[in-house]
Amino acid sequence: MDIRVMSFKRLAYVILMVLVMAYPLTAQTQTKRTFQDIIKFVNEQVPDKVCYFATVEGDQPRVRTLSMAFADEKGFYFQTESVKAFVKQIKQNNKVEICFYDPKTRIMVRATGRAEFLDDPALKSKIFNDRPYLAKVGIKGPDDPLFVIFRVGSGEAWFWTMSDSMKEAQIERLKF
Repeated sequence: MDIRVMSFKRLAYVILMVLVMAYPLTAQTQTKRTFQDIIKFVNEQVPDKVCYFATVEGDQPRVRTLSMAFADEKGFYFQTESVKAFVKQIKQNNKVEICFYDPKTRIMVRATGRAEFLDDPALKSKIFNDRPYLAKVGIKGPDDPLFVIFRVGSGEAWFWTMSDSMKEAQIERLKF
């Protein structure tokens, strides 16, 4: 076989692979998205609903991974323990940022908003019952003073992919 034909086939294969691999990176930015799409993504697609959660302590940013309980049209719901520095940071400055990532599609959702502690007995019971491991770490029940829930709301969220890297200012922010 002629080396030029073989080189052309190899080049065509490489181009095809690049296009196939790039599709998940660009598909999300080609369609108009809604906050309902964000809710579905973080509730159903992100492994274990894990996100990176950023707060500030004084002038020092603090980031940790956190597993979200669920998201709805009002925002993103979480649970933590009242004795953590994390709670103190939120009380001192409730402006936060969260970032969810799906490694299969390489799609992220970023959101900024204000964290608000909630004292809703039904919601506390639901989240406690959905997380049986809490009893193993010493939380006695939804009424335990160590058990706190909060929502990140009053903000904006957006999808982000590598193809958005050079046009971040153009990404539509969805209010919630």
